[in-house]
Amino acid sequence: MPRLAAALSGLALILGGAVIAAPAAHATPQACFYYVLEQHPETNPEVVERGCVIGAQGDVRACYTELRRDYVPAQIAYEGCRRASQ
Repeated sequence: MPRLAAALSGLALILGGAVIAAPAAHATPQACFYYVLEQHPETNPEVVERGCVIGAQGDVRACYTELRRDYVPAQIAYEGCRRASQ
């Protein structure tokens, strides 16, 4: 019986860790992409896509830098990258 309890405890810890990591693993750049292009339509879509993909991978600073390089206003770049990372 103690082995079963230990196994179930381990399984619960593993599953709990998977649930905590799940949002980052499923981050998508779509929210960022559409937000930036709606707010600043003259931006190059390829640059926005590249920046948003970087943001979805968890590097919000690099996402912001990429968008700002194409003259996306600071607040729009920040909000887009924040959306990508969620």
